[in-house]
Amino acid sequence: MLKNSYNTDIVAWAREQARLLREGRFDTLDVEHIAEEIEDVGKSEQRELESRMAILLAHLLKWQRQPERRGASWRRTINEQRKAVIRRLNKTPSLKADWQDPDWWAGVWGDAVSAAWSEAGLEDLPECCLWTGDQILDEDYWPD
Repeated sequence: MLKNSYNTDIVAWAREQARLLREGRFDTLDVEHIAEEIEDVGKSEQRELESRMAILLAHLLKWQRQPERRGASWRRTINEQRKAVIRRLNKTPSLKADWQDPDWWAGVWGDAVSAAWSEAGLEDLPECCLWTGDQILDEDYWPD
C-alpha cells in the first residue's frame, strides 16, 4: 500500500484508494484524506462559480461604465459567463445556497470591482452589487 503517497504523489494515492474501494478493502483506506479530497471537490465547484460570477460582473461593470469600448469581445464574454454560471447552478443545485448568501455576494462583488479596476481602470464603483441575480443572468439585460 502507498500509505505516504498522499503527501508525495497524490495521483498515485488516488489510484490506490480507488483500487482499494473497488476491492472492498475498506479497512485499509486513507479515510481522513479521502474525506478531505471529497470536501475539496465541493470547494472547487464553489470556486468555479465565484470565479465565473466575478468575471461576469466585472464585464457588466465595464459594459455599463465604458460604453465607448463596448464590443463583440465583451458581449461574448458576458454571454459565455452567463451560460457557464447557469450551467453550474443547474448542475450543482446546492450552490444556489451561496446565491442567497450576502457574504458570498460581497466577496464576488469585491473580486469583480478589483478586476474592473485593474483591467479597465474603473474607479468609484459601488460597494454592493448593482443588479439582481435575475438581471445578471438575463441574456437580454445589458446595463446602460
